[in-house]
Amino acid sequence: MAIKIYNTLTRQREELIPIEPGKIHIYMCGPTVYDYFHVGNARPFILFDIFRRYLTYRGYEVKFVANLTDIDDKIIKKANEEKISTTEVAEKYTNAFFEDTKKLGILEADAHPKATENIKDIIQIIEKLFQNGLAYQIDGDVFYSVTKFPDYGKLSGKNIEQLESGARVEIDPRKKNPLDFALWKAAKPGEPFWDSPWGKGRPGWHIECSAMSMKYLGESFDIHAGGTDLIFPHHENEIAQSEGATGKPFVKYWMHNGFLNIEGEKMSKSLGNFFTAREIMEKYHPAVIRMFFLLKHYRSPINFSEERILEAQHALERIITTLENIDLIFDEQKIESKGATPSLPESIAELKQAFMDEMDDDFNTAGAMAKIFDLVKEANLILAKNQVPQEDLVSLMKIKEIIEELDDFLGILFYKEAIKSSIKEETLINILIDVRRKLRTEKQWSLADYIRNELDKAGVELNDHPQKTTWRKKVIQ
Repeated sequence: MAIKIYNTLTRQREELIPIEPGKIHIYMCGPTVYDYFHVGNARPFILFDIFRRYLTYRGYEVKFVANLTDIDDKIIKKANEEKISTTEVAEKYTNAFFEDTKKLGILEADAHPKATENIKDIIQIIEKLFQNGLAYQIDGDVFYSVTKFPDYGKLSGKNIEQLESGARVEIDPRKKNPLDFALWKAAKPGEPFWDSPWGKGRPGWHIECSAMSMKYLGESFDIHAGGTDLIFPHHENEIAQSEGATGKPFVKYWMHNGFLNIEGEKMSKSLGNFFTAREIMEKYHPAVIRMFFLLKHYRSPINFSEERILEAQHALERIITTLENIDLIFDEQKIESKGATPSLPESIAELKQAFMDEMDDDFNTAGAMAKIFDLVKEANLILAKNQVPQEDLVSLMKIKEIIEELDDFLGILFYKEAIKSSIKEETLINILIDVRRKLRTEKQWSLADYIRNELDKAGVELNDHPQKTTWRKKVIQ
């Protein structure tokens, strides 16, 4: 099955056909490094990390670039507040960004270009826009003339008249049109600046992404990713700048993830419901956060609440409990789960293919995870048997192998090690079983039953055999 993705530009699902066969070039808008990124930002960082890794899993050679905006009005404001340089602000929060994304299991991009390191490339694009009659200068500021670009509005689906009346744009009476946007900003006293043909200043926000994406991925590339909030004006302006400078199609497929709300409301500092990803990770394991986003289609809005995050944690624990119980059954029956390569049972093969079909259909992670739980259900039906026959052991082996294989791009099973290292439960359970065995030998049935009952309440099921007692975690329903 071919991979299909929803293209914001055409407003329909399209088959993914790379510009260069076998290779996919992806650009994602990265953070403005003036603060810790919030949990809403974590959604595209996590999801497009998964999509990138899935495309690699499917055999594509993927080049993934995500920028770092390290000069911006917000960075200048933060530097003034903290009485440090803009460079120090950017360095502090760039380091924090990589610390937090690493905890979330997000791979670093093939390149993380910074705006301040690409000033020359930015200036070159602005010069091309002047040559093509799309830019004008006023008092050291340079603006893009949107009325000179006939396709302006094609991404957001609005014409210029609609955008003029409905869009919130920066008010500047010097501009020829209220939608015209800054390509270059003249330096104000005390602000960082770079020399340019138009005087000392710094780049506008939109132009940096055009410069860096085309520098690393070419003048036309496959996928541009970001949040829905970036469609207008940021991505709309990127198209105008890039295509206005090169005369070539800028991006083939535009992908945008839906908004994140907190307890049903838009996240806002004024509402007191603004949370950084760092704050959320203090309460919930990073793998649980990944799981939370996987359980909803990336284009749908998602509501972040304690109830929903606990549901994601419960779901993840169910998967891990099943994998641990599979390991236990192999240990109990002294069977080597690796080395042999029996054929994949038909029902298991169908579920794996169903998972792939969901992912191929516009990266439907919600549907794909449902197939994972179907695999877990299959495994738990087998594990519930008193004695597992050989053919079912093959199924268990394959289910475990498939889930672990798919985790190469899902990136959720590192929660398993965190659980083991935090509670040391296997050691504790085995000690209690040993104590219970001795109590039974001494015919202290009441105390032995007490241990069994308490373990049962904790979700641990004991099975007494003539020579030993084995245990497994109960299946979480």
